[in-house]
Amino acid sequence: MIKVLVIGAGQIGMTIAAMLAEAGDFAVTLADGDAEALKRGLPQGVTATVANVEDHAGLDAALAGQDVVFSACPYYLSLPIAEAAKEAGIHFLDLTEDVDTARRIRQLANGSEKAFIPQCGLAPGFISIVANDLINRFDEPYDVRLRVGALPQFPDNALKYNLTWSTEGLINEYCNPSEAIYNGEKREILPLEGLEEFSLDGVRYEAFSTAGGVGTLCETLEGRVRNLNYKTVRYPGHRDMVRMLVLDLRLCERREIFRDIIEHGVPVTRQDVVLIFVTVTGLKDGRLTQESYVRKIYGDEDDKGRSAIQTTTAAAACAMMDLLRQGKLPKRGFVRQEQAKYKDFIENRFGKVYA
Repeated sequence: MIKVLVIGAGQIGMTIAAMLAEAGDFAVTLADGDAEALKRGLPQGVTATVANVEDHAGLDAALAGQDVVFSACPYYLSLPIAEAAKEAGIHFLDLTEDVDTARRIRQLANGSEKAFIPQCGLAPGFISIVANDLINRFDEPYDVRLRVGALPQFPDNALKYNLTWSTEGLINEYCNPSEAIYNGEKREILPLEGLEEFSLDGVRYEAFSTAGGVGTLCETLEGRVRNLNYKTVRYPGHRDMVRMLVLDLRLCERREIFRDIIEHGVPVTRQDVVLIFVTVTGLKDGRLTQESYVRKIYGDEDDKGRSAIQTTTAAAACAMMDLLRQGKLPKRGFVRQEQAKYKDFIENRFGKVYA
Protein backbone atom coordinates (compact mmCIF):
# COMPACT_ATOMS: atom_id res chain seq x y z
CA MET A 1 0.00 0.00 0.00
CA ILE A 2 1.49 3.31 -1.11
CA LYS A 3 1.13 6.07 1.50
CA VAL A 4 0.13 9.35 -0.13
CA LEU A 5 -0.29 12.78 1.43
CA VAL A 6 -2.45 15.15 -0.64
CA ILE A 7 -2.06 18.75 0.50
CA GLY A 8 -4.92 21.12 -0.34
CA ALA A 9 -8.58 20.38 0.43
CA GLY A 10 -10.03 22.32 -2.49
CA GLN A 11 -12.15 20.68 -5.18
CA ILE A 12 -9.18 19.22 -7.06
CA GLY A 13 -7.41 18.02 -3.92
CA MET A 14 -10.60 16.39 -2.63
CA THR A 15 -11.13 14.67 -5.98
CA ILE A 16 -7.54 13.39 -6.17
CA ALA A 17 -7.83 11.99 -2.64
CA ALA A 18 -11.17 10.35 -3.45
CA MET A 19 -9.94 8.76 -6.69
CA LEU A 20 -6.80 7.37 -5.07
CA ALA A 21 -8.70 6.00 -2.07
CA GLU A 22 -11.27 4.33 -4.33
CA ALA A 23 -8.49 2.60 -6.29
CA GLY A 24 -7.46 0.49 -3.29
CA ASP A 25 -3.67 0.67 -3.72
CA PHE A 26 -3.13 3.92 -1.84
CA ALA A 27 -3.43 4.87 1.84
CA VAL A 28 -4.49 8.51 1.48
CA THR A 29 -4.20 11.39 3.92
CA LEU A 30 -5.65 14.78 3.01
CA ALA A 31 -4.02 17.81 4.65
CA ASP A 32 -5.00 21.45 4.80
CA GLY A 33 -4.35 24.40 7.09
CA ASP A 34 -8.10 24.98 7.38
CA ALA A 35 -9.72 22.40 9.67
CA GLU A 36 -13.18 23.39 8.45
CA ALA A 37 -12.22 22.71 4.82
CA LEU A 38 -11.28 19.16 5.78
CA LYS A 39 -14.75 18.57 7.23
CA ARG A 40 -16.56 19.52 4.04
CA GLY A 41 -17.10 16.33 2.08
CA LEU A 42 -14.07 14.32 3.24
CA PRO A 43 -13.96 11.31 0.87
CA GLN A 44 -14.62 7.85 2.27
CA GLY A 45 -11.45 6.03 3.24
CA VAL A 46 -9.37 9.21 3.46
CA THR A 47 -7.68 10.35 6.67
CA ALA A 48 -7.66 14.07 7.45
CA THR A 49 -4.89 16.03 9.14
CA VAL A 50 -4.44 19.75 9.78
CA ALA A 51 -1.12 21.00 8.43
CA ASN A 52 -0.05 24.51 7.47
CA VAL A 53 2.47 24.60 4.61
CA GLU A 54 4.04 27.74 6.09
CA ASP A 55 4.69 25.90 9.38
CA HIS A 56 7.90 24.04 8.57
CA ALA A 57 7.79 21.75 11.62
CA GLY A 58 4.11 20.95 11.08
CA LEU A 59 4.72 20.18 7.40
CA ASP A 60 7.62 17.89 8.25
CA ALA A 61 5.42 16.05 10.74
CA ALA A 62 2.69 15.57 8.13
CA LEU A 63 5.23 14.16 5.64
CA ALA A 64 6.72 11.69 8.12
CA GLY A 65 6.07 8.10 7.07
CA GLN A 66 4.62 9.02 3.65
CA ASP A 67 5.85 7.64 0.33
CA VAL A 68 4.48 10.41 -1.90
CA VAL A 69 3.25 13.96 -1.42
CA PHE A 70 0.95 15.65 -3.91
CA SER A 71 0.51 19.42 -3.80
CA ALA A 72 -2.98 20.50 -4.83
CA CYS A 73 -2.27 23.95 -3.41
CA PRO A 74 -1.93 27.28 -5.25
CA TYR A 75 1.33 27.41 -7.22
CA TYR A 76 3.14 29.66 -4.72
CA LEU A 77 2.91 26.93 -2.05
CA SER A 78 4.36 24.16 -4.22
CA LEU A 79 8.01 25.10 -3.72
CA PRO A 80 8.07 24.83 0.10
CA ILE A 81 6.25 21.49 -0.18
CA ALA A 82 8.83 20.29 -2.72
CA GLU A 83 11.67 21.39 -0.45
CA ALA A 84 10.13 19.51 2.47
CA ALA A 85 9.63 16.43 0.26
CA LYS A 86 13.31 16.42 -0.66
CA GLU A 87 14.29 16.66 2.99
CA ALA A 88 11.90 13.83 3.85
CA GLY A 89 13.15 11.67 0.96
CA ILE A 90 9.76 11.08 -0.69
CA HIS A 91 8.30 11.50 -4.19
CA PHE A 92 6.73 14.86 -5.08
CA LEU A 93 3.98 15.74 -7.60
CA ASP A 94 1.98 18.91 -8.13
CA LEU A 95 -0.42 20.77 -10.42
CA THR A 96 1.50 24.02 -10.87
CA GLU A 97 1.07 25.94 -14.10
CA ASP A 98 3.66 28.48 -12.97
CA VAL A 99 6.77 28.26 -15.14
CA ASP A 100 9.19 29.77 -12.61
CA THR A 101 8.00 27.45 -9.84
CA ALA A 102 8.47 24.42 -12.09
CA ARG A 103 12.00 25.56 -12.93
CA ARG A 104 12.90 25.88 -9.26
CA ILE A 105 11.45 22.46 -8.51
CA ARG A 106 13.59 21.07 -11.32
CA GLN A 107 16.66 22.49 -9.59
CA LEU A 108 15.59 20.78 -6.37
CA ALA A 109 15.25 17.48 -8.24
CA ASN A 110 18.91 17.48 -9.29
CA GLY A 111 20.60 14.56 -7.59
CA SER A 112 17.43 13.46 -5.81
CA GLU A 113 16.84 9.76 -5.23
CA LYS A 114 13.09 10.36 -5.53
CA ALA A 115 10.95 11.57 -8.43
CA PHE A 116 9.84 15.18 -8.75
CA ILE A 117 6.91 15.45 -11.19
CA PRO A 118 5.45 18.96 -11.36
CA GLN A 119 2.80 20.23 -13.78
CA CYS A 120 0.47 17.22 -13.61
CA GLY A 121 -3.12 17.69 -14.73
CA LEU A 122 -4.69 18.71 -18.03
CA ALA A 123 -2.59 21.65 -19.29
CA PRO A 124 0.14 21.48 -18.30
CA GLY A 125 0.07 17.72 -18.11
CA PHE A 126 -1.95 15.49 -20.41
CA ILE A 127 -1.71 17.94 -23.32
CA SER A 128 2.07 17.36 -23.49
CA ILE A 129 1.63 13.58 -23.50
CA VAL A 130 -0.83 13.81 -26.42
CA ALA A 131 1.35 16.22 -28.39
CA ASN A 132 4.48 14.11 -27.93
CA ASP A 133 2.64 10.98 -29.07
CA LEU A 134 1.39 12.71 -32.25
CA ILE A 135 4.83 14.14 -32.98
CA ASN A 136 6.46 10.72 -32.73
CA ARG A 137 4.27 9.48 -35.59
CA PHE A 138 6.02 11.86 -38.03
CA ASP A 139 9.33 11.46 -39.80
CA GLU A 140 9.78 15.25 -39.69
CA PRO A 141 7.32 17.16 -37.49
CA TYR A 142 7.01 20.82 -38.51
CA ASP A 143 4.25 22.62 -36.65
CA VAL A 144 2.49 21.84 -33.36
CA ARG A 145 -0.65 23.64 -32.19
CA LEU A 146 -2.08 22.98 -28.73
CA ARG A 147 -5.50 24.39 -27.81
CA VAL A 148 -7.24 23.72 -24.48
CA GLY A 149 -10.24 25.32 -22.82
CA ALA A 150 -12.41 24.73 -19.76
CA LEU A 151 -15.67 26.43 -20.68
CA PRO A 152 -19.21 26.75 -19.34
CA GLN A 153 -21.74 24.78 -21.34
CA PHE A 154 -24.27 27.60 -20.96
CA PRO A 155 -22.47 30.99 -20.94
CA ASP A 156 -24.81 33.88 -20.15
CA ASN A 157 -22.63 36.79 -18.98
CA ALA A 158 -20.54 39.38 -20.82
CA LEU A 159 -17.32 37.41 -20.21
CA LYS A 160 -19.01 34.25 -21.58
CA TYR A 161 -17.22 32.43 -18.79
CA ASN A 162 -17.77 30.75 -15.43
CA LEU A 163 -15.21 29.78 -12.83
CA THR A 164 -14.29 26.14 -13.18
CA TRP A 165 -10.89 25.98 -11.42
CA SER A 166 -8.27 27.92 -9.42
CA THR A 167 -8.62 31.71 -9.57
CA GLU A 168 -4.90 32.13 -8.87
CA GLY A 169 -4.09 29.84 -11.78
CA LEU A 170 -6.46 31.71 -14.08
CA ILE A 171 -4.90 35.09 -13.23
CA ASN A 172 -1.43 33.61 -13.70
CA GLU A 173 -2.42 32.45 -17.20
CA TYR A 174 -3.68 35.90 -18.17
CA CYS A 175 -0.78 37.90 -16.70
CA ASN A 176 2.39 35.90 -17.36
CA PRO A 177 4.19 35.33 -20.68
CA SER A 178 3.87 32.00 -22.48
CA GLU A 179 6.58 29.85 -24.04
CA ALA A 180 6.59 28.91 -27.71
CA ILE A 181 8.90 27.71 -30.48
CA TYR A 182 9.15 29.99 -33.51
CA ASN A 183 11.34 29.08 -36.50
CA GLY A 184 13.05 26.41 -34.43
CA GLU A 185 13.92 28.62 -31.45
CA LYS A 186 12.30 28.81 -28.03
CA ARG A 187 10.98 32.22 -27.06
CA GLU A 188 8.48 33.97 -24.81
CA ILE A 189 5.21 35.47 -26.06
CA LEU A 190 3.09 38.05 -24.28
CA PRO A 191 -0.18 36.75 -22.81
CA LEU A 192 -3.49 37.44 -24.57
CA GLU A 193 -1.77 37.81 -27.98
CA GLY A 194 -2.20 35.78 -31.17
CA LEU A 195 -6.00 35.90 -31.21
CA GLU A 196 -7.57 33.41 -33.61
CA GLU A 197 -11.04 31.96 -34.21
CA PHE A 198 -12.14 28.48 -35.23
CA SER A 199 -15.25 26.31 -35.29
CA LEU A 200 -15.73 22.80 -33.94
CA ASP A 201 -18.99 20.83 -34.12
CA GLY A 202 -20.75 23.98 -35.25
CA VAL A 203 -19.62 26.06 -32.24
CA ARG A 204 -17.40 29.14 -32.66
CA TYR A 205 -14.41 29.59 -30.37
CA GLU A 206 -11.47 31.93 -30.00
CA ALA A 207 -7.98 31.11 -28.76
CA PHE A 208 -5.10 33.25 -27.52
CA SER A 209 -1.74 32.86 -25.81
CA THR A 210 -1.65 32.21 -22.07
CA ALA A 211 1.06 31.08 -19.67
CA GLY A 212 2.03 27.69 -18.35
CA GLY A 213 -0.05 25.23 -20.37
CA VAL A 214 2.80 23.93 -22.50
CA GLY A 215 4.86 22.74 -19.53
CA THR A 216 8.38 21.64 -20.53
CA LEU A 217 7.40 20.68 -24.08
CA CYS A 218 9.16 23.64 -25.72
CA GLU A 219 12.43 22.68 -24.10
CA THR A 220 11.96 19.04 -25.06
CA LEU A 221 11.18 19.84 -28.71
CA GLU A 222 13.45 22.83 -29.39
CA GLY A 223 15.44 22.07 -32.53
CA ARG A 224 13.09 19.24 -33.49
CA VAL A 225 10.01 21.19 -34.62
CA ARG A 226 9.76 24.50 -36.49
CA ASN A 227 6.85 25.99 -34.60
CA LEU A 228 4.95 25.15 -31.44
CA ASN A 229 2.43 27.24 -29.56
CA TYR A 230 -0.17 26.83 -26.84
CA LYS A 231 -3.39 28.84 -26.60
CA THR A 232 -6.36 28.88 -24.25
CA VAL A 233 -9.80 28.41 -25.80
CA ARG A 234 -12.73 30.68 -24.92
CA TYR A 235 -15.96 31.85 -26.53
CA PRO A 236 -15.57 34.85 -28.91
CA GLY A 237 -15.29 38.21 -27.15
CA HIS A 238 -13.75 36.93 -23.92
CA ARG A 239 -10.18 37.92 -24.77
CA ASP A 240 -11.08 41.57 -25.40
CA MET A 241 -12.90 41.81 -22.07
CA VAL A 242 -9.91 40.34 -20.24
CA ARG A 243 -7.50 42.69 -22.05
CA MET A 244 -9.49 45.61 -20.69
CA LEU A 245 -9.04 44.29 -17.14
CA VAL A 246 -5.39 43.33 -17.58
CA LEU A 247 -4.07 46.23 -19.67
CA ASP A 248 -6.43 49.18 -19.29
CA LEU A 249 -7.18 48.70 -15.59
CA ARG A 250 -3.72 47.17 -14.91
CA LEU A 251 -5.13 44.52 -12.62
CA CYS A 252 -2.13 42.23 -13.14
CA GLU A 253 -0.29 44.75 -10.95
CA ARG A 254 -3.00 44.35 -8.27
CA ARG A 255 -3.73 40.65 -8.31
CA GLU A 256 -5.61 40.55 -5.01
CA ILE A 257 -8.11 43.03 -6.43
CA PHE A 258 -8.24 41.05 -9.69
CA ARG A 259 -9.00 37.88 -7.72
CA ASP A 260 -11.66 39.61 -5.63
CA ILE A 261 -13.44 40.94 -8.73
CA ILE A 262 -13.46 37.53 -10.42
CA GLU A 263 -14.56 35.53 -7.37
CA HIS A 264 -17.34 37.97 -6.47
CA GLY A 265 -18.57 38.58 -10.00
CA VAL A 266 -18.11 35.32 -11.91
CA PRO A 267 -20.17 32.32 -10.69
CA VAL A 268 -18.82 28.79 -10.35
CA THR A 269 -20.34 26.00 -12.45
CA ARG A 270 -20.14 22.21 -12.66
CA GLN A 271 -21.86 22.28 -16.03
CA ASP A 272 -18.68 22.78 -18.01
CA VAL A 273 -16.93 21.24 -20.97
CA VAL A 274 -13.20 20.64 -21.43
CA LEU A 275 -12.03 21.04 -25.01
CA ILE A 276 -8.72 19.50 -26.14
CA PHE A 277 -7.49 20.19 -29.67
CA VAL A 278 -3.94 19.26 -30.76
CA THR A 279 -2.74 19.43 -34.35
CA VAL A 280 0.64 18.37 -35.76
CA THR A 281 1.79 18.97 -39.35
CA GLY A 282 4.89 17.48 -40.92
CA LEU A 283 6.34 14.89 -43.25
CA LYS A 284 5.21 11.28 -43.07
CA ASP A 285 6.33 8.79 -45.71
CA GLY A 286 7.51 11.72 -47.84
CA ARG A 287 4.14 13.53 -47.85
CA LEU A 288 3.06 16.66 -46.04
CA THR A 289 0.53 15.33 -43.51
CA GLN A 290 -1.62 16.68 -40.69
CA GLU A 291 -2.99 14.73 -37.73
CA SER A 292 -5.26 16.04 -34.99
CA TYR A 293 -6.45 14.88 -31.59
CA VAL A 294 -9.81 16.27 -30.47
CA ARG A 295 -11.76 15.56 -27.28
CA LYS A 296 -14.73 17.14 -25.54
CA ILE A 297 -15.34 16.02 -21.96
CA TYR A 298 -18.45 17.21 -20.14
CA GLY A 299 -19.05 17.87 -16.45
CA ASP A 300 -21.76 16.13 -14.46
CA GLU A 301 -25.09 17.90 -14.20
CA ASP A 302 -25.94 16.22 -10.89
CA ASP A 303 -25.30 18.44 -7.84
CA LYS A 304 -23.18 15.63 -6.38
CA GLY A 305 -21.15 15.28 -9.57
CA ARG A 306 -17.82 16.72 -10.63
CA SER A 307 -17.04 19.36 -13.18
CA ALA A 308 -15.15 18.37 -16.33
CA ILE A 309 -12.05 20.34 -15.31
CA GLN A 310 -12.19 18.79 -11.85
CA THR A 311 -12.39 15.27 -13.30
CA THR A 312 -9.79 15.69 -16.05
CA THR A 313 -7.25 17.45 -13.81
CA ALA A 314 -7.57 14.98 -10.94
CA ALA A 315 -7.62 11.93 -13.22
CA ALA A 316 -4.46 13.01 -15.01
CA ALA A 317 -2.71 13.67 -11.69
CA CYS A 318 -3.73 10.26 -10.35
CA ALA A 319 -2.66 8.56 -13.57
CA MET A 320 0.85 10.00 -13.28
CA MET A 321 1.03 8.81 -9.67
CA ASP A 322 -0.17 5.36 -10.71
CA LEU A 323 2.34 5.16 -13.57
CA LEU A 324 5.07 6.07 -11.06
CA ARG A 325 3.85 3.25 -8.77
CA GLN A 326 3.90 0.80 -11.69
CA GLY A 327 7.45 1.71 -12.66
CA LYS A 328 6.37 3.24 -15.98
CA LEU A 329 7.96 6.58 -15.07
CA PRO A 330 11.46 7.31 -13.76
CA LYS A 331 11.59 6.99 -9.98
CA ARG A 332 14.27 9.59 -9.38
CA GLY A 333 15.11 13.12 -10.48
CA PHE A 334 13.02 15.54 -12.53
CA VAL A 335 10.28 13.89 -14.63
CA ARG A 336 8.61 15.70 -17.52
CA GLN A 337 5.00 15.03 -18.40
CA GLU A 338 5.92 14.05 -21.96
CA GLN A 339 8.05 11.19 -20.59
CA ALA A 340 4.81 9.30 -19.98
CA LYS A 341 3.76 7.18 -22.95
CA TYR A 342 0.30 7.96 -24.29
CA LYS A 343 -0.61 4.26 -24.50
CA ASP A 344 0.34 3.71 -20.86
CA PHE A 345 -1.60 6.78 -19.80
CA ILE A 346 -4.81 6.16 -21.76
CA GLU A 347 -4.94 2.51 -20.66
CA ASN A 348 -4.43 3.46 -17.04
CA ARG A 349 -7.50 3.14 -14.78
CA PHE A 350 -7.39 6.88 -14.09
CA GLY A 351 -6.35 7.99 -17.57
CA LYS A 352 -9.32 6.24 -19.18
CA VAL A 353 -11.32 9.43 -18.46
CA TYR A 354 -9.69 10.77 -21.64
CA ALA A 355 -10.32 7.65 -23.75
